[in-house]
Amino acid sequence: MSSPEDPHLDPPSLSSEPQILIPLATDPLPPPVFASAPVPPQSSENPVWNGWDVLVIAILIVCTLFFAQLLIVLGARHFAFPNASWMEVAQKPSLALLSELLTYGAVALYMILLVEGKYHTRFWQAIRWNWPGIAGVSFLGIGVLMLGLLLLDRVLPMPKSTPFDQFFAHRSDAYLTAVFAVTLGPLMEEIFFRGFLYPVLALRTGAVPAILITAVLFGAIHSPQYGYSWAVLIIVLVGVVLTTIRAVTKSVASSFLAHVGFNGIQMILAIWATDGFRHMEKAAVLLSCIKP
Repeated sequence: MSSPEDPHLDPPSLSSEPQILIPLATDPLPPPVFASAPVPPQSSENPVWNGWDVLVIAILIVCTLFFAQLLIVLGARHFAFPNASWMEVAQKPSLALLSELLTYGAVALYMILLVEGKYHTRFWQAIRWNWPGIAGVSFLGIGVLMLGLLLLDRVLPMPKSTPFDQFFAHRSDAYLTAVFAVTLGPLMEEIFFRGFLYPVLALRTGAVPAILITAVLFGAIHSPQYGYSWAVLIIVLVGVVLTTIRAVTKSVASSFLAHVGFNGIQMILAIWATDGFRHMEKAAVLLSCIKP
């Protein structure tokens, strides 16, 4: 018989609690290594819209301008110039500027509805207007453009006349073009190219390629007005400087100031040199890269 005082003789007690096994600590297996996708260039741009939105805007500009010009020419020939040919009416600068005015109004309305209606963001904030931006950079850009204009005019074989000359054939048309060239023209071009197009490109390609692509496209849309001549290279230079200003200052307002200043200086010099647009042959160089 076992003695209660002798614990060695008692049978082992069975516990009702389950025993927990603690595994030995081992190093986890390393995760599998897969080939990583190329990392896109980093960009501080963050537009709420995408490339498809920009493409739709571009198509809208082309289609609206075409139909606006068609309707205006039809109406003008029927009511105002019944004895003129279709070509004569279509080439009137005042009607062309009216078509651009209507087109810009329709496109601006679409842009605002797109940004504020679809993406619920303030329009001016979304395009990074940031008024007035860094004014010093804008003034520096104006100086670079004026110097580049003079240098390229000496190097490139500039045409003696271009289709754009018709906008300055008559004094009234010249003044109307001058007003357009320092107001609505630069405003809409900066909003589209530096406000909508550039940030989408910069987000995918980085700043430098986006600046170059934007500048080339900026020059391409102006090429018909300059007869696809070497003068288009001046427009590309303008695009490079303006887009660089936009990239550095993060402000479309800054590139707008440079654009208006560049066009404005040329218009003032042209008015002075031609005695108020009376002798336009004296202003061929100054007006070589203004497009309303």
